Amino acid sequence: MDESITTSSPSSRATWKDYYVLCKPNVVLLMLLTVLVGALLAVPGLPDLTQLAIALVGIGASAASGAAINHMIDHRLDSTMARTQSRPIAKGRVSPVQGLTFAFILAVVGLGMLWIYINPLTAWLTLFSLIGYAIIYTLFLKRATPQNITIGGLAGATPPLLGWTAMTGQVDSDALLLVLIIFAWTPPHFWALAIHKKDEYAKASIPMLPVTHGEHFTRIHIVLYSLLMFASTLLPFTSGMSGWLYLVGMLILNAKQFVMVKALFNTDDKEAPMKLFKYSILYLMWLFVIILIDHYTIGSSLNV
Repeated sequence: MDESITTSSPSSRATWKDYYVLCKPNVVLLMLLTVLVGALLAVPGLPDLTQLAIALVGIGASAASGAAINHMIDHRLDSTMARTQSRPIAKGRVSPVQGLTFAFILAVVGLGMLWIYINPLTAWLTLFSLIGYAIIYTLFLKRATPQNITIGGLAGATPPLLGWTAMTGQVDSDALLLVLIIFAWTPPHFWALAIHKKDEYAKASIPMLPVTHGEHFTRIHIVLYSLLMFASTLLPFTSGMSGWLYLVGMLILNAKQFVMVKALFNTDDKEAPMKLFKYSILYLMWLFVIILIDHYTIGSSLNV
């Protein structure tokens, strides 16, 4: 069967669920959690809830736009990989043109809300993040270098900064610490998945690190970036941004991380990479929840 036919035009009428999938809701929700934490940490007490809600919707719509563009650009690639071949555009339920139109509408609405109701700085930073992920990473870096996720990870690390600037209108060093944490977290997270899906990436000619340099080389790099991640997560405590509650939680999360990284070197455990991948999602979620709890408990008592 001609693949160009099956992936370039809808094979059946798309439903709202197909457009919902285009938004990568699970990814966007995790991202919005980091936006929320960045916004709440940016101000003493609670921020203006209307302003916060508008910021979350605007940033979320822009992130969903980037996800839809990713689906559109990668639809032929997605159709060759078991993990992604059922995606709406890859399967032909939504055409690339429909996907791009949907993404454009989301971007205009999201960025417009940020520009009009929040501030231009947040709108510009969100636009740069959208371009970084949807265009620079997806269209170029992903296919060009095994360091694609390292370089492109910066675009995916900006959400807490966007939440911060949405509340304050300015960039702060504490916000940049949160960006650094996600930047260091990204490579171990995706390289664990890349080890598990190595054969699929190789078949699709995507130069992920396990494909170009082997699994052992990738495991070593996961160790190194996990150490960088540990150092990054320690900074909010050493800088005075967070207190002992955050420190305890961070140490527990990182200890579990290194236990699971160690399991990667047991080559008989074929599920170890996927276990680490799934844990890393929980790691980031709980880390940001803990830093927020610390802010409203230990942090508040220190500021009295």
